[in-house]
Parts: sequence; structure tokens; C-alpha cells
Amino acid sequence: MGALSWWHWVIVLLVVVILFGSKKLPDAARGLGQSLRIFKSEVKEMQNDGKDSADAGESAKRELPPGEASPTSAPTSTDDVKKSA
Repeated sequence: MGALSWWHWVIVLLVVVILFGSKKLPDAARGLGQSLRIFKSEVKEMQNDGKDSADAGESAKRELPPGEASPTSAPTSTDDVKKSA
């Protein structure tokens, strides 16, 4: 009575879909995937940190996922400048 059988997993899946809704599940999976990619790159960077100091500067430059702006980027249009002032 230790392991879950296939029908236990079906019930768990059904409860998850009912609780979170079918529209929110793809967004949650996408966010989880992005988090795992970032975690993987950080672990790889930590492993390479002590090996080669010349390449460490290049690996520190990460690209942001599409749709996200850099927190240090300046506003590009004059409307943005007026709003921020």
C-alpha cells in the first residue's frame, strides 16, 4: 500500500485542473521552466567561477527573456521620460 497506482494519479491530476483551472496551468508551467533554466545557468556559472576568471566576465552577461526589460535601461521615448520625471 506504499505506491500510488495509476488511478490515484488521475484523481490528483483532476483535482489540480479543477483547483487551478486549465488557463493558468500553461502559465505556471512556463514560469517553472524559466525558473529552472535560470537556476541551471546559475549553477553552471558557479561551477565555472573558480576554473577560468577570463571567461567568468563573459558568462556573467546574461540575456533577459523576451518581453523583460533591464532594470538599469533608460527610457527610450520622450513620453517615458515625462512619466518618470
